Amino acid sequence: MTEPRKRQPLPTIADVAELAGVSRAIASRALSTEPRPVSADKRERVLAAAAKLGFKPNLLARSLTTKTVNLVAVIVNHIHDLSDLDLFDLLISQIQSIGKQVIFVRVGSAERIDEFLRNGIAYHVDAALVFSDFADAETVRKMFRNDSVLMLNGMRDANSPAIIPDERIGIAAAVADAARKGVRSAILVTGRAASPVEQARIAIYKSELMRQEIKLVAELPGDYSYQSGRQVASSTNWQAADAVFCTSDAMAMGILDIHRRDFPANKSEAFRLYGFDDVTLAEYEAYPISSIGYDKATYINEILKFLREPALFSSGEKLIQVPTYFVSRSSS
Repeated sequence: MTEPRKRQPLPTIADVAELAGVSRAIASRALSTEPRPVSADKRERVLAAAAKLGFKPNLLARSLTTKTVNLVAVIVNHIHDLSDLDLFDLLISQIQSIGKQVIFVRVGSAERIDEFLRNGIAYHVDAALVFSDFADAETVRKMFRNDSVLMLNGMRDANSPAIIPDERIGIAAAVADAARKGVRSAILVTGRAASPVEQARIAIYKSELMRQEIKLVAELPGDYSYQSGRQVASSTNWQAADAVFCTSDAMAMGILDIHRRDFPANKSEAFRLYGFDDVTLAEYEAYPISSIGYDKATYINEILKFLREPALFSSGEKLIQVPTYFVSRSSS
């Protein structure tokens, strides 16, 4: 009988250091995802040695040393809107670029938050990013037993900072665009009215419409989705308004598809149509929706500042606002 093959021992940090001709401390710094001082020449030698040996860092051991696990929780209601896809793809990529991974927690309702609290959350994370409007800051701190909570849902308290788009800038520009084009009456198609972000958005639209002397003839509820836009468009008399403002691009796209006859060659004829989010799809010929957006790279960079510098979470009620903009396309 042949003897069983002996398993080769896994390479260690000491092996990497020896091959690179540096100390273990320098090898550890060179392989760290944290910004730690080491010369470019030594870092290159260490990375080459690690690649040659097939060395992989022990993440558990590293977490015990650094007191971090390099995991970030992202709390969402759901991911089904076009704007969600645009934002979260870039967000995940940028979080990974600083050596961390993402855990998505989909809550979907206030009852799910209560369920998580009762059952406990098994994840130990370095920080939680809260997009869901079902979750307040105190609840999320309890869920993860962690004070590093960043609110991105329009809600904050004395212990958790927040980042939000400054929506008044973009909305004001969109409504002013409509007024310049002779719009005197409008319909507003909204998302989930229970959301604090949506409540603030609706209030800004109403304020700007009043300021431009545009009459709001109807406020119709949707849920941000393409399907809800189609449903609203199928059951509403659009002849009553010169313009339709939607609080998401997806709803505006659903309306456009039902009323394609009113947009010959994608240009408005019966009424002008405005969306919100400036999703990537609006840049293409099929859905040329005039829209309000914000620089997602700038927004995500603000988030990364907190992930890179955990001490910033102690800033409590600090509020960072990212400016919005308006893009005019053929739908208006």
